[in-house]
Amino acid sequence: MASPHAGNAPPGVDPEAFSWFQSVDTDHSGFISIKELKQALVNNNWSSFNDETCLLMINMFDKTRSGRIDVYGFSALLCFIQQWRSLFQQYDRDQSGSITFSELQQAFSQMGYNLSPQFSQLLLARYSQRSPSPNPSIQLDRFIHICMQLQSLTDAFREKDTALQGNVRLSYEDFLSMVVTRIFGIKGIVL
Repeated sequence: MASPHAGNAPPGVDPEAFSWFQSVDTDHSGFISIKELKQALVNNNWSSFNDETCLLMINMFDKTRSGRIDVYGFSALLCFIQQWRSLFQQYDRDQSGSITFSELQQAFSQMGYNLSPQFSQLLLARYSQRSPSPNPSIQLDRFIHICMQLQSLTDAFREKDTALQGNVRLSYEDFLSMVVTRIFGIKGIVL
């Protein structure tokens, strides 16, 4: 399949996204790999997006399940990231370029998640940069990662919580199946 010439974006693809796709596709394969995506995306502190978040996003937009995305997937991914960036900036109240514990708590609350401060602290400890800072914080990539996983696991929980009571009774294997299919992206397993 011949790729379109520069400035000749395929139908349904934003010309700016197409131009960026061409520069990110360093091996000129017509697809973006996790490595290429990681090199293209940066947080507000100029650090690269982490591997786990890049993998989650590639899997989300990889329609062929090849571990890569085409120009259409890349264009959709850029829109997705821009929406998350806007949300991130909205919750980054002090405009520091990262989200602190209180900002994360407020973000979760405004997104409709009723999570304890202890759970938010646990997430922050797990996903913050490994630094000796007394006030851990997260960058955009980790914010996207947490929110994607939280949404996915919430959807899985709601499938089981048909009475909408906020708790369910699960076997250990049902729980593991929920986590494996949602977190690791393995679909179609019924235990």
